[in-house]
Amino acid sequence: MLTRRIAPHIQLATGQSMPQIQLGLYMMSGREAAASVRWALAAGYRAFDCAQMYHNEREAGQAIRDFLANPAENTDGLTRDDIHYTTKLASCSADYHAVRRSIKQSVAVCGLGHVDLMLLHSPYGGREARLTSWRALEDAVEAGEVRMAGVSNFGSRHIDELMASNPKVHPVVNQIEVHPFNTQVHIRKTCASHGIAIEAYAPLARAMRMKHPKIVALAKQYACSPAQLFVRWSLQHDMITLPKSSKKDRLIENANVNGFEISDVDMATMDGLDEGLVTDWDPTDAP
Repeated sequence: MLTRRIAPHIQLATGQSMPQIQLGLYMMSGREAAASVRWALAAGYRAFDCAQMYHNEREAGQAIRDFLANPAENTDGLTRDDIHYTTKLASCSADYHAVRRSIKQSVAVCGLGHVDLMLLHSPYGGREARLTSWRALEDAVEAGEVRMAGVSNFGSRHIDELMASNPKVHPVVNQIEVHPFNTQVHIRKTCASHGIAIEAYAPLARAMRMKHPKIVALAKQYACSPAQLFVRWSLQHDMITLPKSSKKDRLIENANVNGFEISDVDMATMDGLDEGLVTDWDPTDAP
C-alpha cells in the first residue's frame, strides 16, 4: 500500500496547485471508473482526470462523494477540498451560450459542487470556436463553477494564439500525450515560455513500448516495473502525470515511485527514445 498521499502538489503559474500524479479515467465504463476511483482514493490518489467524452463523469463524481461520506473508507477524514477533479469540454464552439450550458451540465452531473480544473479537450473547431470557448470557460471560473482552466491537445500555434488574446484567466495546463517515445519538446518549450504546466496523458505509451530493450534494462537496474519507470520519468521532467488503470494492483503500483530516482544520464537515454509515437489521436496540428 502507498503512503497516504502518493505525490507532491505542483505549483502553477496562478499560485494554485494540484497533485502531480492523477488517475486517468479514459476508456473506462461507468462501473470501472467508479471502482477505480474508490480503490485509488483508498491507496492515496487525490486527483482524477475525467471528460465529457469519457461518459463517466456521473459515476466518477458519485464514487468520490460516496468515499468521502463513508467513515469506514475515508479513514483520513478527507473533504471535497482535498480532492482534485478535472473534466473536459468535448468540443469547442463559436456559440458562447452553448459552451456555458455544457460547462454547467458537467458541474451538475459530477455532483461535486464545482470542477477543480476544466480543459478545452482539443483545438478542433477553428480560432473563433477556441477563443469563444475559452471566454465561456473564463466566465465559469469567475462564477465559481470551475476553479482553474486549461487546454488539452493544443499545439504551439494554438497556445500562442490563446496567449495573444490576452486571456482574463491564465491557462494552468496543456494536457498532451507525452512519454519517452513522444517527448513533445517543442510544445513543452512553448508552454514553459507562457508559464503553462504540462499534463502528460498516456504516460505509459499505452503499454506499446514496455518491452523495449532499454526500458526493460533500466527497469531492472532500478528494480521497478516499466510502468513505474515511465511515471518517474514524467515526474522528473516536472510534468503532471496521468497513468490510467482499471486494475487495483496496477493503479497502486503505477504511483509507487518515491523509492528511486532516475539519474541524469539515464533520463537522457530515455529522452533519446523519442520516435514521435502517437498512441491514440493527435489534434495538435489542427487548423
